[in-house]
Amino acid sequence: MTPAAIELDNIAIVLNRPRYPENIGAAARAMRNMGVKRLVVVAPQDCDLTRILKMATHAAIDVIEDMQVCDTLGEALSAFNLVVGTTARLGRQRAVIESPAKLARELIPITRNNTVAVLFGPEDRGLTNEDIRLCQWLVNIPTAEFSSLNLAQAVMVICYELFCANRQTRGAYAPRLANRHELDGMYEQVKEILVRINYINPENPDYWMAGIRRFFTRLQLRAKEVSIIRGICRQIDWYAGKCFEDGRKKREQGSCG
Repeated sequence: MTPAAIELDNIAIVLNRPRYPENIGAAARAMRNMGVKRLVVVAPQDCDLTRILKMATHAAIDVIEDMQVCDTLGEALSAFNLVVGTTARLGRQRAVIESPAKLARELIPITRNNTVAVLFGPEDRGLTNEDIRLCQWLVNIPTAEFSSLNLAQAVMVICYELFCANRQTRGAYAPRLANRHELDGMYEQVKEILVRINYINPENPDYWMAGIRRFFTRLQLRAKEVSIIRGICRQIDWYAGKCFEDGRKKREQGSCG
């Protein structure tokens, strides 16, 4: 069997709310050096193309020309099958892949049939908890005492490891995973039905959904499995409605008797 390689064309770098156009250009240059060509920028504070191209240089002009600019993170991520968030913060509630090299190895089989977004937060504070809820995986770039990396440096580290992972291991088959749009629709439906049957607190449902999201994230749901879960939710909703109506009719019949 021929060793598998990462499909770099199925990987995108997503910069969420970058503050400086120079960082967008420098990130594009880093991507181009490592063969990653798809760049998505979400709600940039300043999208001055002159300043972007100055840092991108002529080598990465094609990355900037094809760059997708989105107003919201949800819009930017909706079509991706896997979203990997970058984080410097580690904690008990965060299941984090310890290094970009390990991430790259994990992505080898997945990128055959799935599109992957690697998400970077703003330069000053990184990804918020709300941003992280949209990520199935998180990756940490290990550093010494000073953990803050320049945005373009962080992009280069990730892209370098993706590039180096080419033809290093044999990859197993990985089916198409549910994309962000499909997962978000499922989570909303699950939340609605769990509130309706009083399984989670309706006053703060997102807090109670956090554990459920982590559970489903570990499973790496396929599109067909998401469809099955949504079908189960519809059936629960129908049955709950039927039980309510049957009880109401019995009460009416009892009062008439």
